[in-house]
Amino acid sequence: MAETGVPFRLNGHLHLIGSCYESGQTYLRERSFRAPLHLSKPHEDAGALVVNMVNPTAGIFDGDIIELRAEAESGASLVLTTPSASRVYRSRSGGPAKVKQTFRVQSDGFLEFYPEPFIPQAGARYQQKTELHVAPGGRLLYFDWLSPGRVASGEVFQYAELIWDMDVWTDGKLAARERYRLSPEDHSLDSLRRLYPQGHYLGCFFLGAQELPVAELEALNSPEVYLGHGPLSSGGFSIKVLCQDSLSARRTLQRLRTILYRGMQRQVPTLGRHL
Repeated sequence: MAETGVPFRLNGHLHLIGSCYESGQTYLRERSFRAPLHLSKPHEDAGALVVNMVNPTAGIFDGDIIELRAEAESGASLVLTTPSASRVYRSRSGGPAKVKQTFRVQSDGFLEFYPEPFIPQAGARYQQKTELHVAPGGRLLYFDWLSPGRVASGEVFQYAELIWDMDVWTDGKLAARERYRLSPEDHSLDSLRRLYPQGHYLGCFFLGAQELPVAELEALNSPEVYLGHGPLSSGGFSIKVLCQDSLSARRTLQRLRTILYRGMQRQVPTLGRHL
Protein backbone atom coordinates (compact mmCIF):
# COMPACT_ATOMS: atom_id res chain seq x y z
CA MET A 1 0.00 0.00 0.00
CA ALA A 2 1.37 3.43 -0.94
CA GLU A 3 1.68 6.14 1.72
CA THR A 4 -1.31 7.96 0.20
CA GLY A 5 -3.50 4.95 0.95
CA VAL A 6 -3.92 4.17 -2.76
CA PRO A 7 -2.91 0.60 -3.71
CA PHE A 8 0.06 0.15 -6.03
CA ARG A 9 -0.98 -0.41 -9.63
CA LEU A 10 0.70 -2.23 -12.48
CA ASN A 11 0.46 -1.12 -16.09
CA GLY A 12 1.68 -4.17 -17.96
CA HIS A 13 1.67 -5.42 -21.52
CA LEU A 14 2.60 -8.26 -23.83
CA HIS A 15 3.00 -7.63 -27.56
CA LEU A 16 3.88 -10.44 -29.99
CA ILE A 17 4.11 -10.76 -33.76
CA GLY A 18 4.74 -14.19 -35.23
CA SER A 19 6.26 -14.28 -38.69
CA CYS A 20 7.46 -17.01 -41.04
CA TYR A 21 10.83 -17.80 -42.63
CA GLU A 22 10.96 -18.97 -46.23
CA SER A 23 11.51 -22.45 -44.83
CA GLY A 24 8.06 -22.29 -43.22
CA GLN A 25 9.38 -22.05 -39.65
CA THR A 26 7.59 -19.58 -37.37
CA TYR A 27 9.56 -17.09 -35.29
CA LEU A 28 8.79 -14.05 -33.13
CA ARG A 29 9.52 -11.05 -35.31
CA GLU A 30 8.57 -8.68 -32.49
CA ARG A 31 8.07 -9.19 -28.77
CA SER A 32 7.74 -6.83 -25.85
CA PHE A 33 6.50 -7.38 -22.31
CA ARG A 34 6.33 -5.59 -18.98
CA ALA A 35 5.34 -6.76 -15.48
CA PRO A 36 3.21 -8.50 -14.48
CA LEU A 37 3.57 -10.44 -17.76
CA HIS A 38 6.61 -12.41 -18.85
CA LEU A 39 7.49 -14.93 -21.56
CA SER A 40 9.05 -18.31 -21.03
CA LYS A 41 11.25 -19.78 -23.76
CA PRO A 42 9.10 -20.71 -26.80
CA HIS A 43 9.30 -24.17 -28.31
CA GLU A 44 8.31 -25.67 -31.66
CA ASP A 45 5.88 -28.54 -31.99
CA ALA A 46 3.63 -29.83 -34.78
CA GLY A 47 4.70 -27.00 -37.06
CA ALA A 48 3.72 -24.27 -34.58
CA LEU A 49 5.65 -21.98 -32.27
CA VAL A 50 4.26 -22.44 -28.74
CA VAL A 51 4.66 -19.41 -26.45
CA ASN A 52 3.87 -19.61 -22.72
CA MET A 53 2.71 -16.34 -21.15
CA VAL A 54 3.59 -16.20 -17.45
CA ASN A 55 2.43 -13.95 -14.61
CA PRO A 56 5.03 -14.51 -11.86
CA THR A 57 3.10 -12.32 -9.38
CA ALA A 58 0.26 -13.49 -7.16
CA GLY A 59 -2.32 -12.31 -9.70
CA ILE A 60 -4.20 -9.21 -10.83
CA PHE A 61 -5.41 -6.49 -8.47
CA ASP A 62 -7.85 -3.61 -8.81
CA GLY A 63 -6.29 -0.71 -10.65
CA ASP A 64 -3.99 -2.96 -12.69
CA ILE A 65 -4.21 -2.36 -16.44
CA ILE A 66 -2.88 -5.03 -18.80
CA GLU A 67 -2.77 -5.02 -22.58
CA LEU A 68 -2.19 -8.18 -24.62
CA ARG A 69 -1.64 -8.05 -28.39
CA ALA A 70 -0.70 -11.05 -30.52
CA GLU A 71 -0.59 -11.37 -34.29
CA ALA A 72 0.17 -14.21 -36.68
CA GLU A 73 1.43 -12.96 -40.03
CA SER A 74 0.97 -14.79 -43.32
CA GLY A 75 2.35 -18.34 -43.11
CA ALA A 76 3.00 -18.17 -39.36
CA SER A 77 1.56 -20.68 -36.89
CA LEU A 78 1.48 -19.37 -33.32
CA VAL A 79 0.08 -20.89 -30.11
CA LEU A 80 -0.18 -18.62 -27.07
CA THR A 81 -0.97 -20.27 -23.75
CA THR A 82 -0.70 -19.80 -19.98
CA PRO A 83 0.93 -22.47 -17.77
CA SER A 84 -1.13 -21.62 -14.69
CA ALA A 85 -4.47 -20.14 -13.68
CA SER A 86 -5.08 -16.39 -13.80
CA ARG A 87 -6.40 -14.87 -10.57
CA VAL A 88 -8.03 -11.56 -9.80
CA TYR A 89 -8.26 -10.53 -6.14
CA ARG A 90 -10.78 -8.66 -4.00
CA SER A 91 -11.10 -5.02 -4.99
CA ARG A 92 -9.61 -2.82 -2.27
CA SER A 93 -10.57 0.48 -3.88
CA GLY A 94 -13.97 -0.47 -5.28
CA GLY A 95 -12.58 -0.24 -8.81
CA PRO A 96 -11.81 -3.02 -11.30
CA ALA A 97 -8.73 -4.59 -12.78
CA LYS A 98 -8.74 -4.13 -16.57
CA VAL A 99 -7.41 -6.35 -19.35
CA LYS A 100 -7.57 -5.61 -23.08
CA GLN A 101 -6.77 -8.40 -25.55
CA THR A 102 -6.36 -8.12 -29.31
CA PHE A 103 -5.61 -11.11 -31.52
CA ARG A 104 -4.99 -10.76 -35.26
CA VAL A 105 -4.41 -13.31 -37.99
CA GLN A 106 -3.34 -12.44 -41.51
CA SER A 107 -4.17 -14.46 -44.61
CA ASP A 108 -2.70 -17.98 -44.42
CA GLY A 109 -1.74 -17.46 -40.76
CA PHE A 110 -2.85 -19.44 -37.71
CA LEU A 111 -3.18 -18.38 -34.07
CA GLU A 112 -4.46 -20.27 -31.05
CA PHE A 113 -5.07 -18.80 -27.58
CA TYR A 114 -5.41 -21.52 -24.93
CA PRO A 115 -5.47 -20.28 -21.31
CA GLU A 116 -5.71 -22.04 -17.99
CA PRO A 117 -8.77 -21.12 -15.89
CA PHE A 118 -9.60 -17.60 -14.83
CA ILE A 119 -10.35 -17.56 -11.08
CA PRO A 120 -12.11 -14.47 -9.67
CA GLN A 121 -11.91 -14.38 -5.89
CA ALA A 122 -14.58 -13.08 -3.53
CA GLY A 123 -15.14 -9.34 -3.93
CA ALA A 124 -13.17 -9.13 -7.19
CA ARG A 125 -14.02 -6.58 -9.86
CA TYR A 126 -12.71 -7.19 -13.37
CA GLN A 127 -13.22 -5.86 -16.88
CA GLN A 128 -11.99 -7.70 -19.98
CA LYS A 129 -12.28 -6.44 -23.55
CA THR A 130 -11.27 -8.81 -26.35
CA GLU A 131 -11.06 -8.25 -30.11
CA LEU A 132 -10.49 -11.03 -32.65
CA HIS A 133 -9.53 -10.07 -36.22
CA VAL A 134 -9.10 -12.69 -38.96
CA ALA A 135 -8.27 -11.94 -42.60
CA PRO A 136 -9.58 -14.17 -45.42
CA GLY A 137 -7.62 -17.42 -45.45
CA GLY A 138 -6.50 -17.05 -41.81
CA ARG A 139 -7.57 -19.22 -38.90
CA LEU A 140 -7.96 -18.40 -35.23
CA LEU A 141 -8.82 -20.72 -32.36
CA TYR A 142 -9.72 -18.81 -29.19
CA PHE A 143 -10.65 -20.38 -25.83
CA ASP A 144 -11.96 -18.96 -22.55
CA TRP A 145 -12.29 -20.77 -19.22
CA LEU A 146 -14.18 -19.05 -16.40
CA SER A 147 -14.29 -20.75 -13.01
CA PRO A 148 -16.85 -19.92 -10.29
CA GLY A 149 -14.07 -18.89 -7.87
CA ARG A 150 -12.01 -20.59 -5.18
CA VAL A 151 -14.35 -23.52 -4.68
CA ALA A 152 -12.05 -25.32 -2.21
CA SER A 153 -12.17 -22.21 0.00
CA GLY A 154 -15.95 -21.99 -0.14
CA GLU A 155 -15.96 -19.08 -2.59
CA VAL A 156 -18.50 -19.93 -5.30
CA PHE A 157 -19.72 -17.04 -7.46
CA GLN A 158 -18.80 -14.54 -4.76
CA TYR A 159 -16.97 -12.05 -6.96
CA ALA A 160 -18.44 -8.54 -7.03
CA GLU A 161 -18.58 -7.95 -10.79
CA LEU A 162 -17.17 -9.31 -14.02
CA ILE A 163 -17.60 -7.44 -17.30
CA TRP A 164 -16.56 -9.31 -20.46
CA ASP A 165 -16.76 -7.64 -23.88
CA MET A 166 -15.97 -9.52 -27.10
CA ASP A 167 -15.94 -8.31 -30.72
CA VAL A 168 -15.17 -10.75 -33.54
CA TRP A 169 -14.17 -9.46 -36.97
CA THR A 170 -13.76 -11.64 -40.06
CA ASP A 171 -12.72 -10.16 -43.42
CA GLY A 172 -13.15 -6.69 -41.91
CA LYS A 173 -16.79 -7.32 -40.97
CA LEU A 174 -18.27 -7.63 -37.50
CA ALA A 175 -19.23 -11.31 -37.20
CA ALA A 176 -20.12 -11.48 -33.49
CA ARG A 177 -20.46 -9.23 -30.47
CA GLU A 178 -20.88 -10.43 -26.90
CA ARG A 179 -21.42 -8.43 -23.72
CA TYR A 180 -21.57 -10.03 -20.29
CA ARG A 181 -21.98 -8.47 -16.87
CA LEU A 182 -21.91 -11.07 -14.11
CA SER A 183 -22.66 -10.27 -10.48
CA PRO A 184 -24.19 -12.20 -7.55
CA GLU A 185 -26.24 -9.07 -6.75
CA ASP A 186 -28.70 -9.70 -9.61
CA HIS A 187 -29.96 -12.54 -11.83
CA SER A 188 -27.02 -12.50 -14.26
CA LEU A 189 -25.52 -15.71 -12.80
CA ASP A 190 -28.73 -17.73 -12.93
CA SER A 191 -27.91 -19.40 -16.25
CA LEU A 192 -24.46 -20.45 -15.01
CA ARG A 193 -25.80 -21.90 -11.77
CA ARG A 194 -29.00 -23.50 -13.08
CA LEU A 195 -27.47 -26.80 -14.19
CA TYR A 196 -24.41 -26.97 -11.97
CA PRO A 197 -24.12 -25.06 -8.64
CA GLN A 198 -20.33 -24.90 -9.09
CA GLY A 199 -20.33 -24.74 -12.86
CA HIS A 200 -17.38 -23.83 -15.05
CA TYR A 201 -17.92 -21.98 -18.34
CA LEU A 202 -15.92 -22.67 -21.50
CA GLY A 203 -16.13 -20.47 -24.58
CA CYS A 204 -14.56 -21.02 -28.00
CA PHE A 205 -14.43 -19.17 -31.30
CA PHE A 206 -13.34 -21.24 -34.29
CA LEU A 207 -12.66 -18.64 -36.99
CA GLY A 208 -11.76 -19.18 -40.62
CA ALA A 209 -13.37 -22.63 -40.59
CA GLN A 210 -15.89 -23.62 -43.23
CA GLU A 211 -17.29 -26.64 -41.41
CA LEU A 212 -17.75 -27.78 -37.83
CA PRO A 213 -17.35 -31.44 -36.74
CA VAL A 214 -20.87 -31.43 -35.30
CA ALA A 215 -21.22 -35.13 -34.47
CA GLU A 216 -17.96 -35.23 -32.52
CA LEU A 217 -18.81 -32.05 -30.62
CA GLU A 218 -22.30 -33.18 -29.66
CA ALA A 219 -20.84 -36.47 -28.44
CA LEU A 220 -19.16 -34.45 -25.68
CA ASN A 221 -22.54 -33.85 -24.04
CA SER A 222 -23.08 -35.86 -20.87
CA PRO A 223 -24.62 -35.46 -17.40
CA GLU A 224 -21.48 -33.43 -16.55
CA VAL A 225 -21.28 -31.37 -19.75
CA TYR A 226 -23.81 -29.20 -21.60
CA LEU A 227 -22.48 -28.01 -24.98
CA GLY A 228 -24.00 -25.84 -27.69
CA HIS A 229 -22.68 -24.39 -30.94
CA GLY A 230 -23.69 -22.26 -33.88
CA PRO A 231 -22.38 -20.42 -36.95
CA LEU A 232 -21.40 -16.77 -36.91
CA SER A 233 -22.79 -14.34 -39.46
CA SER A 234 -19.61 -14.99 -41.45
CA GLY A 235 -16.32 -16.79 -41.22
CA GLY A 236 -16.58 -19.21 -38.33
CA PHE A 237 -18.39 -20.75 -35.38
CA SER A 238 -19.04 -20.20 -31.68
CA ILE A 239 -19.02 -23.01 -29.11
CA LYS A 240 -20.26 -22.65 -25.52
CA VAL A 241 -19.98 -25.22 -22.76
CA LEU A 242 -21.14 -25.52 -19.15
CA CYS A 243 -19.31 -28.11 -17.07
CA GLN A 244 -20.13 -29.55 -13.68
CA ASP A 245 -16.73 -28.89 -12.11
CA SER A 246 -13.06 -28.20 -12.86
CA LEU A 247 -12.23 -31.83 -13.73
CA SER A 248 -15.01 -32.11 -16.31
CA ALA A 249 -14.05 -28.68 -17.67
CA ARG A 250 -10.42 -29.70 -18.19
CA ARG A 251 -11.34 -32.98 -19.86
CA THR A 252 -13.84 -31.25 -22.12
CA LEU A 253 -11.45 -28.48 -23.13
CA GLN A 254 -8.74 -30.98 -24.04
CA ARG A 255 -11.16 -33.07 -26.09
CA LEU A 256 -12.63 -30.00 -27.76
CA ARG A 257 -9.17 -28.82 -28.76
CA THR A 258 -8.31 -32.22 -30.23
CA ILE A 259 -11.56 -32.37 -32.21
CA LEU A 260 -11.10 -28.90 -33.70
CA TYR A 261 -7.49 -29.54 -34.68
CA ARG A 262 -8.53 -32.79 -36.31
CA GLY A 263 -11.21 -30.87 -38.19
CA MET A 264 -8.50 -28.52 -39.51
CA GLN A 265 -6.37 -31.56 -40.43
CA ARG A 266 -3.61 -30.23 -38.22
CA GLN A 267 -1.53 -32.03 -35.62
CA VAL A 268 -2.17 -30.84 -32.07
CA PRO A 269 0.85 -28.94 -30.65
CA THR A 270 1.90 -29.91 -27.15
CA LEU A 271 1.90 -27.04 -24.67
CA GLY A 272 5.08 -27.95 -22.85
CA ARG A 273 3.46 -28.70 -19.50
CA HIS A 274 1.58 -31.48 -17.72
CA LEU A 275 -2.19 -31.15 -18.17
